[in-house]
Amino acid sequence: MRVPLSWLREYVDLPATETGRDVQAKLISAGLEVETVDHLGADLKGPLVVGRVATVEELEGFKKPIRFCTVDVGTANGTGEPQEIVCGARNFAVGDKVVVALPGAVLPGDFQIAERKTYGRMSRGMICSSDELGMGDDGTKGIIVLPPETEVGKDAVELLELVDEVLDIAVTPDRGYCLSMRGVARETATAYGLPLRDPALLDVPGPNAFGYPVRVSDPVGCDRFTARTVTGLSPEARSPIWLKRRLQKVGMRPISLAVDVTNYVMMELGQPLHAYDRSLVQGAIGVRRAEPGEKLTTLDGVTRTLDPEDLVITDERGPIGLAGVMGGANTEIADHDDTENASTDVVIEAAHFDAVSIARTARRHRLSSEASRRFERGVDPQAAAAAAQRTVDLLVLLAGGTAEAGVTEVVAPGAPRTITVPADHPDKVAGVAYGRETVVRRLQEVGCDVYGQDELVVTVPSWRPDLTDPNDLAEEVIRLEGYENLPSTLPRPPAGRGLTGRQRLHRRIGRALAGAGYVEAPNYPFVSEQVFDQLGLAADDPARRVVRLTNPLSDEEPALRTSLLPGLLGALRRNDGRGSHDLALFETGLVFHPRDERRTAARPPVDRRPTGEELAELNAALPDQPRHVAVVLAGAREQAGWWGRGRPADWADAVEAARTVAREAGAELVVRKGQYGPWHPGRCAELVVTVDGAEQVVGHAGELHPGVLKTLGLPARTCAMELNLDAVRRVGDDTPQAPGISTFPVATQDVALVVDAFVPASDVEAALREGAGELLESIRLFDVYENAEQLGEGRKSLAYALRFRAGDRTLTVDEASAAREAAVALAGERTGAVLRG
Repeated sequence: MRVPLSWLREYVDLPATETGRDVQAKLISAGLEVETVDHLGADLKGPLVVGRVATVEELEGFKKPIRFCTVDVGTANGTGEPQEIVCGARNFAVGDKVVVALPGAVLPGDFQIAERKTYGRMSRGMICSSDELGMGDDGTKGIIVLPPETEVGKDAVELLELVDEVLDIAVTPDRGYCLSMRGVARETATAYGLPLRDPALLDVPGPNAFGYPVRVSDPVGCDRFTARTVTGLSPEARSPIWLKRRLQKVGMRPISLAVDVTNYVMMELGQPLHAYDRSLVQGAIGVRRAEPGEKLTTLDGVTRTLDPEDLVITDERGPIGLAGVMGGANTEIADHDDTENASTDVVIEAAHFDAVSIARTARRHRLSSEASRRFERGVDPQAAAAAAQRTVDLLVLLAGGTAEAGVTEVVAPGAPRTITVPADHPDKVAGVAYGRETVVRRLQEVGCDVYGQDELVVTVPSWRPDLTDPNDLAEEVIRLEGYENLPSTLPRPPAGRGLTGRQRLHRRIGRALAGAGYVEAPNYPFVSEQVFDQLGLAADDPARRVVRLTNPLSDEEPALRTSLLPGLLGALRRNDGRGSHDLALFETGLVFHPRDERRTAARPPVDRRPTGEELAELNAALPDQPRHVAVVLAGAREQAGWWGRGRPADWADAVEAARTVAREAGAELVVRKGQYGPWHPGRCAELVVTVDGAEQVVGHAGELHPGVLKTLGLPARTCAMELNLDAVRRVGDDTPQAPGISTFPVATQDVALVVDAFVPASDVEAALREGAGELLESIRLFDVYENAEQLGEGRKSLAYALRFRAGDRTLTVDEASAAREAAVALAGERTGAVLRG
């Protein structure tokens, strides 16, 4: 909503020294979003005067029409002689009154006017158009032609109100009343503590039986309809300059007098109106829902097929307007430029329509108008009669019309809305002791009628449909007292509460992976089901069972993810395509699996906290949502430099990321050969934990399959890991443990074992660990060797470093050797391992 300060001053006696910036600060403090203050005419400098075209000479021999004019500007040029001006416009004639910029004037855009020779003639000034003066769209193309009665030599800056300040307010949906000068003036008067001259306080005649006939068939969609008739409008009547300028300043284009007046009153009072050419309306005006298949050509020239939910204005022929949105072309007011066909008798409609119905119609037809914007935010139903009267008065004044005595007013029964609120409710909401007197005073300033002592009965004004409950009233008190006056207080959580164990583990794992060189890359949880084919998942894989969204953000991704890999691999592909080839990304987040039994939970209450049973019912209706952690790697894992050769990321890095996660969770993770979905069958590790004596696969790690890399457009040898973090946490013990420190020396024993090539190294390690007993401090695989000539076909050598230490003594060589031999013996018994010779 654009609000000219000069117009606003008509309703509020602001101090003369108050600028647009001052008013902006006051309104922002009151809760309005005043985005900018435009200074119209700030870069405009006179002399700019009214002139009368005395002569026009057409110049020949040029590529475009050029006219040499003499213009009488009175004594404004200091000589009284006609001003010689060269002009290319052709929409004016001898005798027309025009706006002349004399030499020395400066127009918007730092356009300086000076005497100069052009087209072989001396031009001493410029005849101006509205664009050149920064006035906005005036509905015409070319020179401004002023009314014939305009005085020659008059200051055009003052005449055209070229200097002004305009506040641009972003009106939120709950403050539809501020889409009018009346609403903004009320807020301004309250902010300054000044009286308001309400433009809606008019003497309005009561309804009678002589008005234009109206039938409302849907009182829910239209609870009020006022009709007035004005006859005998002068076909030559034009909108006066002040009316056009105010419409231009608020961002509207002047069209014709009748239309301009309805737009002006809408901007003034906030009540949309519509004027019908009475000669084109056949029979009574009606309001009803559209019938299936009905069509209407609206004022924008588009023929629309109506929906049965659309509210329409009709006459005996059918629809003549889309109620609250746009009128029909078959009853359009004729442009007064066409004096022969100009409308002389008009019917004025001022109605109140259901906000939801208008909003749905506007969106259904993709037809947002100034009227629909106001109706869908809420219009004051009590203002309809005053708006109709104001329109009638202006048409009579400006077009010489006659207001018919008949007044039609169809009103559905209704009662004022009341709210009961404790007098100290705003105090409790704000944490500030306002007191009853302040609460009552502020609510009365809003327009409420307030009765009662400790319990207030508040009657809400008709122009505030957004006030529906006690908290709305509390907000009004708080904003008028000033949001800036609210104390800043931090919430005080009860002692003993903090992050849950799951949250602590989540953060700890993030820090550990970041410390290992990974970058966190969160992704949206939406996927397409085609991605499972791209990842090579089996047709019966549980990951293909997805939760589908009823209203997805994108039709291409209508499901919730069951794996973190699609999002992470997409992020890796984008970054690689943009020149970052050495990548290590990670993400921790929820995945979603549908439950076997579909349940629908009841909607929880909003006036209290849900009970434990209600929360349990809500949770039971949600899909299963375990937290996963995943990493992806491509390019170099270690950069080459003066310190030595680098190395590319490989499957072992993905496996080590899984071990890092397991260490943070305090879980024992078994890594063994596996095969699943997108991973290379020969370079895939299965990640296993033991739950209640039974092994459970919790994830996979390794190098991705070449076919998957080609399908997804990923770099060669891309590696990945994904792990069910909740499953790992359940078997782990993430309680911080201080490391044991022994003062006794360690005894290191190396052992190289030859086993069949298909035997997993993890099985050999597990046997060595169990056989070594309590003296074993750590075990590390440091070499894998395969040579058919030395070891035999299908055999491999695994070399381990075993560290032994006792907490109470120095181990002897015999003790360490005995533990080593016991470990080797158990490994040979379980895996067939033999010492390498």
